[in-house]
Amino acid sequence: MSKYILAIETSCDETAASIIKDGTEIISNVVSSQIDSHKRFGGVVPEIASRHHVEQMTIVIEECLTQAGMEPADLAAVAVTEGPGLVGALLIGINAAKAFAFAHGLPLVPVHHIAGHIYANALVQPMEFPLLALVVSGGHTELVYMKEHGSFELIGETRDDAAGEAYDKVARVLNLPYPGGPHIDRLAYEAEEAVPFPRVWLEEDSYDFSFSGLKSAVINYKHNMDQRGEEIIPAHVAKGFQDSVVEVLTAKTVRAAREYGVKQVIAAGGVSANKGLRNALESAFIEEDIPFFVPPLKLCTDNAAMIGAAGFFMYEAGVRGDMKMNGKPGMELKTWIE
Repeated sequence: MSKYILAIETSCDETAASIIKDGTEIISNVVSSQIDSHKRFGGVVPEIASRHHVEQMTIVIEECLTQAGMEPADLAAVAVTEGPGLVGALLIGINAAKAFAFAHGLPLVPVHHIAGHIYANALVQPMEFPLLALVVSGGHTELVYMKEHGSFELIGETRDDAAGEAYDKVARVLNLPYPGGPHIDRLAYEAEEAVPFPRVWLEEDSYDFSFSGLKSAVINYKHNMDQRGEEIIPAHVAKGFQDSVVEVLTAKTVRAAREYGVKQVIAAGGVSANKGLRNALESAFIEEDIPFFVPPLKLCTDNAAMIGAAGFFMYEAGVRGDMKMNGKPGMELKTWIE
């Protein structure tokens, strides 16, 4: 018998709810974005994000149920992002999930935000294990090895700025609108020349990443050009920056896939929507003869469908939350199977 999970996601600046069938099929998926509210500040303002979540949460859940044509009695559980994220934003979603679950006698499932991004791939095609996941977002850049559902081994992570964070900082240097990532990607795609920026490889056998030095190199280039009274060409800077990021991400992912002998490689997170990165990974794994998948653009950015997908597999594994659940802004990705 099919099981339907109501999922709620409020870790940052999207208020989202979704209903997922058996962890693989989207029945409804509603996202209320706050980009216009944060754009003038050049980034997400936590207090504003929380206020918007309060205003939109009930509306989004009701719309989600309406689109699905379902009642609470049709649901098996409520899944919600427990962390990481902005603590105030997380609390809105968690308290809404607890209230809904309590009112309708449903179990709660606490989901890690990054597990959600990884499981967005389950909504597109079956996950085959062992697999390697490259998670690239505004707050995370990680390589995660999974030998089975619910098993997460972190084999590489950023030591400073996440890739998405570096994109946004470089975009501000170039006076590009927020969020900066898509604008850099567009400029890089159109450019024919690239400013040569360094590649940061770290130790020879390391799968860790570092983008702070690259960000500083872009800033220094801009300052030097300003001091000489020369104008920079934003597209050339964007292409040079993106080429560096993409080359390092792709090379380390390919090397890890070889070493761990995986059957599948997946990408996840907001930066996996980047055209340059998607193209580079697809080409690299065609050569490696390893299946590579990345979700459609609407499932790369924050959404509740991914939380519902992960929540279903957690529900099946017996993972449960309770009314003492709290927001965990620094929550670590941990294996949920015994």
